[in-house]
Amino acid sequence: MKTTIFTVLGLLVFSSNIFAQSVQPEDLAQQQLDAYNKRDIDAFIAPYSDSVKVYNFPQQLMFTGKHIMKEQYGKMFEQAVDLHCTLVNRMVEGNTVIDQESVVFQKGSPPAKVFAVYKIKDNKIAEVYFIRPD
Repeated sequence: MKTTIFTVLGLLVFSSNIFAQSVQPEDLAQQQLDAYNKRDIDAFIAPYSDSVKVYNFPQQLMFTGKHIMKEQYGKMFEQAVDLHCTLVNRMVEGNTVIDQESVVFQKGSPPAKVFAVYKIKDNKIAEVYFIRPD
């Protein structure tokens, strides 16, 4: 009987440790990038916090909230049929992911060069900062 109780308790502790593990910040960044390239709006917004804040670097707030993100990116996904983002480089430090990206909006036009900084809180992307080099 004691062995059964200890086995069950051990399984519960093991199971809770598996589910309590946090998602890696780079996994969230990759998840949204993959969905972006598929123009899958629901999968794209899934890794974001409901209250996500999106900025033009350093502090120009563009919008707040997943519902606005879904609306704005949803329109872009419908209109930009050639839309594709290529990851050039990725750096991860703690809960911050910095992606260097090359984004094609229309074939034949030069790609936009962008740095995207993702701040992760509570296993969701809580803030995004876009840096567009001159």
